[in-house]
Amino acid sequence: MVAGLLDVVPEASGVAIAPPCADPVPIRSRIKFLTGDHPVPDHASFTATRALLRELARQPGDATVLVLLSGGASALLAAPAKGLRREDEVALGRWLLRSGLPIAEMNGVRKHVSAIKGGGLLRLAAPRKMVTLALSDVPGDDPGTIGSGPTVADPTTYAAALDALRRGARSAAAPAAARRHLEAGADGRRPETLKPGDRRLRASRVAVIGSNATALHGAASAARERGYAVRRGGTLEGEAAECGVRIAAGLPQEPPRPTCVLAGGETTVTVRAGRGRGGRNQELALASARALPAGWALLAAGTDGIDGRTPAAGAFADGALRKLGRSPIERALREHDSHRLLAPAGHTFRTGPTGTNVMDLVIALHPGA
Repeated sequence: MVAGLLDVVPEASGVAIAPPCADPVPIRSRIKFLTGDHPVPDHASFTATRALLRELARQPGDATVLVLLSGGASALLAAPAKGLRREDEVALGRWLLRSGLPIAEMNGVRKHVSAIKGGGLLRLAAPRKMVTLALSDVPGDDPGTIGSGPTVADPTTYAAALDALRRGARSAAAPAAARRHLEAGADGRRPETLKPGDRRLRASRVAVIGSNATALHGAASAARERGYAVRRGGTLEGEAAECGVRIAAGLPQEPPRPTCVLAGGETTVTVRAGRGRGGRNQELALASARALPAGWALLAAGTDGIDGRTPAAGAFADGALRKLGRSPIERALREHDSHRLLAPAGHTFRTGPTGTNVMDLVIALHPGA
């Protein structure tokens, strides 16, 4: 996104925060490139956000601020709400990844423990005008959910965030500091996030410039160029393992010509047992092997090149995957330990960080009967 900006406005200045990657902002630009961690904020995320806010504060009151927002910003843009510590936000981030909550509810919680999400960045920028160009990594492409909506109104409430926290806590106890903060907010003892109708929203303009639909369109075009008939395989949503079985079971038996089935979206993983290492795409691919018809090969991957806290973007599944054995596969799924099983067998897909994020893709191919 920054490279695209510099093609158009080479004199642009500012701060970019992204995960460490091999292709940072071009040298000699006036953009300061800083790193943070994803999907859970780390010390660098908080330090980089403070630098970004200092840069924002130096801008004149009549400036127009351009925000380039992409998936992952919920972790990369990190500043705890008053009364919370950095370690509280980190602990909550780790817990949310294991909670099984949908992304909109996860981000509803994140907004209410942050000084910068849920319209917080727009508040800090006032009275400056703000233009946000966003790449969507959320179902429905809601600007209020992308990156936890730092520059738009937040219709969610402390009460809704507390309810989500309690439902997610069925799998594991939620961090106490975050729970107490949300309880105080629900009782009216904490200021709410920026709400629809706030006058400061008049200074904000938002456009979603890319989404999962963009990636699916590109994948379909590439498949057709290679002679595949293209079909849609539904939406990736719900539990990753269940979604993998559902997609695999829906693939046609012995299609007469080369066929590509595509699905896009984002699943969840509810961790109820085990302390395994994996990601939602690796879990989806591993589970799909149980129902994958003969002749099909399947790839499940994140468009950001990151799947959970692993070096993989996702994983491949085909008939050879079942040779790992039913018992090891079931154990890895039960303990959410897909990476430890798939990586040594050569079934993981590694790209490194791609520099963008528009959710996940599943691509299933068959050479034809």
